[in-house]
Amino acid sequence: MLRREEWFQLRVSIFITCIVDQLFPRAGMAMAEVLERLGFEVDFPEGQTCCGQPAFNSGYRAEAGEMARHTAQVLEGAECVVVPSGSCAAMIGHHYQELQCPRLSSRVYEFSQFLTDVAKVEDVGARFDGVVTYHDSCHALRELRVREGPRRLLANVRGLELREMDAVEECCGFGGTFSVKFPGVSGAMARTKIDSIMRTGASTVVSIDSSCLMQLQGAMSRAGLPIRTMHLAEVLASQ
Repeated sequence: MLRREEWFQLRVSIFITCIVDQLFPRAGMAMAEVLERLGFEVDFPEGQTCCGQPAFNSGYRAEAGEMARHTAQVLEGAECVVVPSGSCAAMIGHHYQELQCPRLSSRVYEFSQFLTDVAKVEDVGARFDGVVTYHDSCHALRELRVREGPRRLLANVRGLELREMDAVEECCGFGGTFSVKFPGVSGAMARTKIDSIMRTGASTVVSIDSSCLMQLQGAMSRAGLPIRTMHLAEVLASQ
């Protein structure tokens, strides 16, 4: 546990991830805003690319190993690495060891995990008026055991009402390459999840993985539903 006076001595390096970098940059910027608001020194090591998870999950271990070694080299001097994705954090923290690249595993944290488990912060001074429901991404829930932390952070956001889904632990159907290889199954899973979201009456769906939010937002937009998605960092950056 860090004492507050030690925060200013800790440099936090952020690993942005492909989807955030290319499609949802606001989530990455919001994460940096929250960390800086809390007093952390934040840097962005240049040269970072993909963590290698798509290749790893598709069976291309040699190619995934090359990406892992590159990522480890880029983040070599980082004291602490914070990631706006349970999926990518799990890849770096757990599966790099399978690729003989374990150097980062003890220094990598998913964003909410870093706030609640390392900094021991649950109130970041945010305000967001509205009813939201929280979606547990599979990797964060099952590999990182991240469940209560994001909910505690949301519970401390002023003006926010959190309502749980009845199918809260069910997958959204994205699964990276799964959604490409099995679009019919992926779409059906998304529709089941969206039915659960609608039953909460929430106007916003929050998660810690932009890939899940992309899957859900796409399906909801095609259905003409007036429900938006937001990364947890975006909610916590709101004031």
